[in-house]
Amino acid sequence: MARPMTRENKRRGRKVRNLIFVTSITAIILVVSTYAWFVGMRTVNVSDFDVEIASTESLLLSLDGSTWDNTVSISRETLDNVSYDGHTNSWGGTGLFPLSTVGAMDTAASRMTLYEKASLTTTPGGFRLMASRVKNYETGATEQDGYVAFDLFIKNFSGTQYITELEPLDEEAIYLTTDSAVTVASDGVANTGIENSVRVAFGQVGRVEGTTTTPATITGITCTDSATVTGICRTAQIWEPNDKAHVNNAISWYEEACKARIAADVTDPASYSGACGTVVNGTTYPTYAVSTDITSADRVDVYDGAEYNKYTGSVKLQSFPYFTDSMKMLTGTNRPTFMTLAPNSITKVRIYIYIEGQDVDNYDFASIGKKITVKFGFTKERFEETDINYDGPAIDKTAPAITLTGDNPMTVALNDPYTEPGATATDTVDGDLTAQIVTSGTVDTATAGTYVIYYRVSDAEGNRATKTRTVIVE
Repeated sequence: MARPMTRENKRRGRKVRNLIFVTSITAIILVVSTYAWFVGMRTVNVSDFDVEIASTESLLLSLDGSTWDNTVSISRETLDNVSYDGHTNSWGGTGLFPLSTVGAMDTAASRMTLYEKASLTTTPGGFRLMASRVKNYETGATEQDGYVAFDLFIKNFSGTQYITELEPLDEEAIYLTTDSAVTVASDGVANTGIENSVRVAFGQVGRVEGTTTTPATITGITCTDSATVTGICRTAQIWEPNDKAHVNNAISWYEEACKARIAADVTDPASYSGACGTVVNGTTYPTYAVSTDITSADRVDVYDGAEYNKYTGSVKLQSFPYFTDSMKMLTGTNRPTFMTLAPNSITKVRIYIYIEGQDVDNYDFASIGKKITVKFGFTKERFEETDINYDGPAIDKTAPAITLTGDNPMTVALNDPYTEPGATATDTVDGDLTAQIVTSGTVDTATAGTYVIYYRVSDAEGNRATKTRTVIVE
């Protein structure tokens, strides 16, 4: 016999679901007869890349530092309309190229450091690699073709104190949701493995106090500390989806191309002898990513590394510690933090989506997969229901949508707080709540003008949501 849903259970369920911060990105990446890192002459075209991002009451999102809401949307077609003046967001230009990075943030340019193939030819036991830095760091340079990059501003107001000093221990833990995934699109071609080389990087540039309202201050955040900005630019967190997945064709390509390396001369057949390390489906293997420019004098083979051709002398390749899908699926207290955000802050996060050329799954024929879909989400909730053997009512993790009646925009006196007692709101998640609520907010400015502010909505059962309103200050 089912237990009746008490008010306490209902409130508990809402409390859990309100901790969810969902970011969903649907990306269709079209591949037109492309080659991967090894030959890399043709490209992976990008089309219809749409981004929809949603949050709950303690997080607000923006693409321009001015308009804040629980949800934002961005695509190639709306890029300039929803982004701020002077932005350097990019939808890949002529296509996605295989690149490589260890997530280092250039503190002068406030961008992630990326490397592309400069030259590549066969060796007796693989492929000789030369790599040069992508020129997204020079004065006046934009992000280059070959990858997707855009700014997301996250306002976290779960606390009231803003701590200026950069100290990760003072920040809140954010977790990657278990349904985050990179897959072949429904109209793509399965079993080619193109989805297994995709990476998504999250580079925190810097932050300001959460009460900041000047858009130029927010969009102008860089890695450099100032009177208002706390520079971050720590190594980007990079998500590796499908870390255990390796299709048979990728494995066969690797086994055919790779030989164990025993000496430094990459051109000498005598430098290669024996079999490389084994790659099997269902096991995670490291990616030895490019960490700096590589010239012919460095004599680097793409398979250099203890797990592959067993050669460890190529110091310009580093085994990068990705956040993997395997880590995402850990439960209970084993679940690792994905990233952290300071309380009462606005953080500028630069997001990169690219194909990792040094991934062992990145072989020439993977492009036949044609299309992939990328989606991911964040949550503040460490535990899933199964972690604690939860036996309460079903938990709807959709944030409650509470619609407020009243005029928008509204006019208030200079520096005067406003209230709207007695307004009616409807909880569209359950569909059964119509309650009297009280809303309040403050325009924190000494200058008359038009502002977009945020405020909290509370209903009779204690559910809260965050709303935005245009306020004309006279």
